[in-house]
Formats: sequence, C-alpha cells, structure tokens
Amino acid sequence: MRARHLTAMGGAIALVVALGACSENTGENAAGVDTNTPRTGAIATDPKDSLGPAPEVPGATKGGTFYILRESKISHLDPQRVYSFAGLMGSQLYARYLTTFKDDGKGNVTLVGDLAETPGTNVNNDCKVWEFKIKQGVKFEDGRPITSKEVAYGIARSFDPDLTGGPTYIQEWLVDDPQYDTKWDFKANKTSLPPGLTTPDERTLRFEFNKPRCDLPFAVSLPATAPLPADKDTGVNLDNHPFSSGPYKITKHTPGVEMVLERNEHWDPATDAVRHQYPDKFVWSFGADNATQTNRVLAGTGNDAAAVATGGVPSELIAKVTGDPALKERMIVAATPNAYRLSINTSRVTDLAVRQAINHAIDRSSITKNLGGPYGAVPLTTLLPPTTLGYKQFDAYPAGETGNPEKAKEVLAGKTANLVLGTADDTPSQETATQIKNALEKAGLTVTVKVIPEDGYLDHVKKKTNPWDLWVDSWAADWPSGASILPVLFDGRNIKAEGNSNTSQLNNDAINAEFDRVLALDPAKQAEEWSKLDERLMKESAPAVPLYTEVVSLAHGEKAGGVFVGSIFGWASFVNAYVKQ
Repeated sequence: MRARHLTAMGGAIALVVALGACSENTGENAAGVDTNTPRTGAIATDPKDSLGPAPEVPGATKGGTFYILRESKISHLDPQRVYSFAGLMGSQLYARYLTTFKDDGKGNVTLVGDLAETPGTNVNNDCKVWEFKIKQGVKFEDGRPITSKEVAYGIARSFDPDLTGGPTYIQEWLVDDPQYDTKWDFKANKTSLPPGLTTPDERTLRFEFNKPRCDLPFAVSLPATAPLPADKDTGVNLDNHPFSSGPYKITKHTPGVEMVLERNEHWDPATDAVRHQYPDKFVWSFGADNATQTNRVLAGTGNDAAAVATGGVPSELIAKVTGDPALKERMIVAATPNAYRLSINTSRVTDLAVRQAINHAIDRSSITKNLGGPYGAVPLTTLLPPTTLGYKQFDAYPAGETGNPEKAKEVLAGKTANLVLGTADDTPSQETATQIKNALEKAGLTVTVKVIPEDGYLDHVKKKTNPWDLWVDSWAADWPSGASILPVLFDGRNIKAEGNSNTSQLNNDAINAEFDRVLALDPAKQAEEWSKLDERLMKESAPAVPLYTEVVSLAHGEKAGGVFVGSIFGWASFVNAYVKQ
C-alpha cells in the first residue's frame, strides 16, 4: 500500500498514542475490570501481518464439540444482514471479510487484511480511491476460489431493500446518499455493480468515492463485504443457511432451536491471521434464559462442561459466582463499548442551561447499582466510551456519581422546566426512569414519565416528531473510532422523519463542519480530534447525559477454553475457542 503520512512501527502504523486520562478515576473497578485505560490500535501495513496462520493459543487442543448457549435466535445469519452483537461475533466462524481485527481481548487491536492482502491501498492518498487485493488460496466451502467478483457481488446485494438489517456505510458512501437503495436498484442490475465499485481483475476490488472516505478500511471489516457467488444467492432464505468462506460451515440449522457448524475443509489457515479451527464442531443451543444458562455451565454436567453462557451472569447470581473462588475462575468480566446515554431532544429542550442542569443533576450510581454494579455497568461522563481509540476522559459537569442537584439549581438560576421522559415498558427500563425522575426533581425540574411499548421503543424515539424530551439511548461503535459514533449521533444533516440515529436532533452548523473536517483526516490523525470534539459537544451543546458503559460477565464450563470478550463489539469471541481434553 502507499505510504501514509505517518511513521511505520514494526510493520504497523500506530493509530493512536495512549492519551493521558484527565481524571483520577483510572485503573480497575471493584470487579477488577479495567474501564478507563485508553485503547491502542494499529492499521497493519506489512502484508506479513495479514498472513496466517494465527498464533497458536497456549494450551489449546484440537477436537471435541464446543457449545454456545443463547436465549433467543440470532436475528440474522446472512452476512449482508448481520448487525447484532451475536451475529457479528458468530459470523466470524463462517464468513470472512475484506479486513478484520486482530484482538487480544485486552483492548489492543490491529486492523489486518482478511480476504485482502492488506487493509487497503489509498491510491491517490486522498481517501477517495481505494483498492484491495484478494489473497490467493482463499476458498468457499465447496472449494471454488474466492475472487474480487464474489466480494463485489456480496456488497452489491446489500443494496437489496429486501435484505434489511445490516450496516449501510459502504452503500451510502458509494452513491453519496443515505437513500442508497433508491439510487441504485440491485434487482434491476444483478449483473452489474453499484456506482464506484469495480473489479479491474479477479484479485482487485476498487472503490471510488466523491468524498474522502478515510475510514473505509474499518468499514469493510463489517460482514457486508463477505463474498458470495451469485449462483448461491437465495435472497432472504440465505438467512437460514449462509454459504461459508470461513473455517466452519453450517451443516444443520433449526432456527431458534439449534445450529451446528462443522469444519470447512477448504479453509486454509495460512491465509487467516485471526481464526483457528480447534473444535470439530460448534453447536449453538437456543432457548435457555440467562439464569438457566449460567447455572448449567457452572454445574458443568455433560455437554455443558464445554459450553459458554452468552446471556451473561444475571445480577441475582453475581454474589453466588463471585463468592466461590472455583466458580469465579470460570467467569469472564470485561468492559464493553456499549455506551448508554440520556438523550435530550434539543428541538424541544431548547434552553442550553436546562440541558446543562440535567447533566449536573443525574445520579449515575443508583442506575449502575441496579444493573449489577461493577459487574454490569460503569458510570460514564463522556459521549465516547473508553474503548474508543484515542479516548480522553473528562467530566464537563462534575457532580460525582450521585449527582449535584444544588449545582443544577444554580445553573437554572430560578428557571424551571416541565419535561416528558419516555421509557420502555420492561421492568429494568422503568426502574431507570424512576431514578432519573427522582434525580431531576431534586433539582427543581418537573418530570412526567410516559411508557412506550418495548417492542416499538426504538421506532418511536427515532421519529423526528416524537413527543418526548428525554429517553435512554445506547450506542456501540462499528469500529473503535469516534467516526462511527459522534457524526452518526449528532450530525444534524442526517435528521429525517423516521429512523434517526441523531435522536437528540442536534443541528449545529459549526459542529457539522467539524465532522467534515475530521472525517477527511487520516484515521490516525482523527483520534485526538474526536476526543476534542466530544468535550466541545458536551460543553457547548449538552445534547445528552452520558450514563454508563455496559460490563459483560460471562460464565463458562470447565472444558470451554479460549473464549474472550471482543474489544470491538463487547461480546464473546470464538476465534480462539477450544475444548479442553
């Protein structure tokens, strides 16, 4: 790839240097989880970094069946539709993408080529033209070689309006429009490609954009770039039986009951820098709730000895597990990038002083305690979660964990406000709403709670004309950069009638211009700029109240080895999984 305007370090270009945290609240929390250390990462530039085989996992052995327990079915298996945490992590077993992350499970990540030889070539050094060279030796489950044409077809089919659910960065960037499926009709053009996407030869994939898209190497790490031969495209039915390009292939699938994956004999470990093929099989078992999953793997009878409970240890079982050293050894606890915030509808709450007072008043401790304390949630005072590359900790409204109603009253200076707080109708959401209401009323604000059916909650709060002033939102970045967080959540030019990610409805011309400026920078130069913009947003606009980042606590059987919590999506990763013999 072309040299970037950065210094190469051992074959990788450093994306960030660890920035000094601006708070004394650093190190581990009460659960022993590192929640505040800034993450570090790199984009690999030496093709050797993208080659396999992946380093052997100490103690790992081949053979056996590894079991994965989950309560509900995975929403989508079709790579072009995958977007849930379970889907994103599970698809790594049967799908490969243009790029992917080497992840040590401790917050250190390196973007490498997966199907591609490197994480991409910035052809003209302006982020408008990118090329990816497909590796030799990569194959589908039937043995046919994977070429640029199958990768391009996979991207093209993501334009199909019937195949909803997946990320849309690449589609929107290629046609330069959020309404991508109206700009290019996949069904009418199945034998061609979207504008800007070409395959100069069987090993080269070329992207051409109207605007700089410096984050493309990250965006193509998402499953939308998984390859598919056109003759294997079964449309919406691909959700039931995807066609494998990874180390495992699906051999049996009863949706919502069981899914079996067995080794793909055509996967070549020499082409894969991340994945292994230790177990003979992976079996997903659906139906058991979180408590049942946890109790089963801790008891470790039969198959459950080689199982992981992906639902997490429920709060009522935390004391039991942590109080027994033998059981605690079989619990994985890690901070996730999933950040929760109290969105403030700036089109309704137009007074900045009121929004600032809300920030001062919130009692984070009552919320996090109810979610399992340090094993379930960690208080957050920034819009960016600590897992973001270049993260810088700050608190624009210092109020301690329990809030500062007196400071809120001081900021209000005699003003008052009648606020409507929308909340989902499930019990945890209503408990959180009660805690928010109590904190704000201590500051002299009036709060009316309105219940929203949980199954339609997101649809309602994403409407531009919704009737609420406040509600709890969450966001997890698609890659660990502010580029997939701040512009998505606060660029006012993206506000539409429905389906808004900018639920605060903030539309500030100066902030929008800053988004454009930072997005045009090399990703390595963006990191510190996103942290600066995070602080500016909070101080100048206060569009939300950061509440907490989610902590995941997973239990596993004594024979289940190699599982870790992924640094990108905060969910169980199986690329190193093995069955202890």
